[in-house]
Amino acid sequence: MNRREFIQTSATLSAVATLPAALTAASPGAVNRLMKIALTPGSIGVTAKNQAELNDLAHRHRFEAVEPRTDELAALPADQLAALAADLKAKQLVWAAAGLPVDFRKDDATFKAGLAKLPAQAAGLQRAGVSRMGTWLSPSHDTLTYQANFRQHAARLREVATILKDHGLRLGLEYVGTQLLLVGKRYPFVHTMAETRELIAEINTGNVGFVLDTWHWWTAGDTVGDIQTLKNDDVVSVDLNDAPTGVAKALQRDNERELPASTGVIDVAAFLSALVGIGYTGPVRPEPFNKALNALENDPACASASAALHRAMGLIRA
Repeated sequence: MNRREFIQTSATLSAVATLPAALTAASPGAVNRLMKIALTPGSIGVTAKNQAELNDLAHRHRFEAVEPRTDELAALPADQLAALAADLKAKQLVWAAAGLPVDFRKDDATFKAGLAKLPAQAAGLQRAGVSRMGTWLSPSHDTLTYQANFRQHAARLREVATILKDHGLRLGLEYVGTQLLLVGKRYPFVHTMAETRELIAEINTGNVGFVLDTWHWWTAGDTVGDIQTLKNDDVVSVDLNDAPTGVAKALQRDNERELPASTGVIDVAAFLSALVGIGYTGPVRPEPFNKALNALENDPACASASAALHRAMGLIRA
């Protein structure tokens, strides 16, 4: 189950916005950063036949990290994994976060079926040198109250995280702060950084942290101060987005976003500057869910996303 299946709305998405002059004035690379600009193809409508093709796209368009294809890597023999590692090094790429392949949101049978496959998948990622994996938390539920849902999430994600820990993988949890989704089902659930921190503490495996998204950070009402309470090890991955202009925060739709630093509605500069302040060293990927971007062919879509990310990095304040 992916985010698009969850949202299931037919709203018309905004076109890729033209960057205001004020947002393009900063010079990229003005502040030393350790975080890596990452290509995650599904987030920008890009498709690739295999990992090698995805690596080529990432290298060609100035990305610094690339999403690992879990099932493909798990199936590769040792010699092909070694060749892939050499290719990554030659292209000066590192691994971004893989997506969690276990569906923990549905019935117990679905969860158990996915969990049974996870050890082999995690072992494949470990052999390839991948160390990060992420997933998202649905912010409401039709039948489970907050406490019942919290207990189920903690129990299931503890099983997931334990397997991942055995294979050197960290798990990032992305809270969803979009207010229309919070009331989309009967019972609201975790949708802020503070609540996610409580869930991570309850899981208590030592390898679970955050997937931080500017969109959800902003819609949830979280602040720079909240980010500053974290350490580098608390953040597994980062999503960078902006929001359409002229729409109240409470009415923003999750799949009507813009590329980072394209409208200035979300203070991307403050968000990234806070991450630099805590020494964040992981991947940063765009996740705009933007139809205009998704309609582009692979190369122009990658070029647009990469340009937006590089411009956003240039806004970082020391």
